[in-house]
Amino acid sequence: MILIIIAAALASSGLLISLLPLLRHGLLDHPNARSSHLQPTPRGGGVSFVLVVSCSAAIGLLHVSLAQPDFVVGQLAMLTLPLLALPLAVVGFLDDLGNISVGLRYCAQLATSLLLILLSPQSMALSAALVSVGALGWLLPLAALTFLLIAVTAVINFTNFMDGLDGLVAGCMAVTIAALAIDLPAPLPLWALVGALLGFLFWNWSPAKVFMGDVGSTFLGAVFAGLVLQASCWSETLGLLLVATPLLGDAFLCVLRRLLARQRVFQAHRLHLYQRLHQAGWPHARVSLTYIIATSLLAAALLVGGFPWVIGLAVVELLVGVWLDQHVAVSFAVASQN
Repeated sequence: MILIIIAAALASSGLLISLLPLLRHGLLDHPNARSSHLQPTPRGGGVSFVLVVSCSAAIGLLHVSLAQPDFVVGQLAMLTLPLLALPLAVVGFLDDLGNISVGLRYCAQLATSLLLILLSPQSMALSAALVSVGALGWLLPLAALTFLLIAVTAVINFTNFMDGLDGLVAGCMAVTIAALAIDLPAPLPLWALVGALLGFLFWNWSPAKVFMGDVGSTFLGAVFAGLVLQASCWSETLGLLLVATPLLGDAFLCVLRRLLARQRVFQAHRLHLYQRLHQAGWPHARVSLTYIIATSLLAAALLVGGFPWVIGLAVVELLVGVWLDQHVAVSFAVASQN
């Protein structure tokens, strides 16, 4: 595992070195009124860890088909997750090159989400429910499937929303995916994603020399959601999901507040807590480290105490987030006016 992490980190970092001249030429992100950075910075760097983990998963699948025909089904499903998320990364990269329609992006997210759900243990329960009921009894499994589709696409988009500060998403997701990989446990090639993220983080840490872009953030959201769905029961699913409370909680509460304020939810903004902490004077590194440490505590709670510990600590961290919102960050109302 350690060797895989080190090799993936070196491969991701080396790939970025070769890609940076191309990204600077074709994908340069110029600062605007909503930006948190001051210097033009290339985006699309997420292609490095996308390629590294996708190649690792493909090699793993080839090894399984040739040498391990009795490989556990759940392990095989987790091994395919990066390849299932790869088309979504392609759509994200096209969006980084130039804006594509919202409809096309969401269709790609729905298709990816459906595949992730169909490969999960929960899909078997839904299938059994559909077979066992008659008449209008199919409405409940259909409602459950609809809820899961909305939830998975929300995780993908929330991860994308949070990619606005140096090292924030890369650092939190490296910790989160490592915790899930230990808990499930995930096959070794998925540890390549942890290493590749660490290699990318070296270039993405403040002051960032490259951003991951939609190609990276949507891919990470999809792989994370796919791992969460591999839990054996719903309580374990919720526990795995709550490890990402700092990222997902910030995104969810921001969307909810914007809805209540009758703002255009899909319009670009700077109203997330992490953005308002930065506006209050916290540097990139301080904000990102706060979120990464909070995620690390939840990861430790998952591995040591399981679901009860995670849900208890998630509530505590949400309360801390409310305190930061009220006493440290630029207020939501003031940021909305600006």
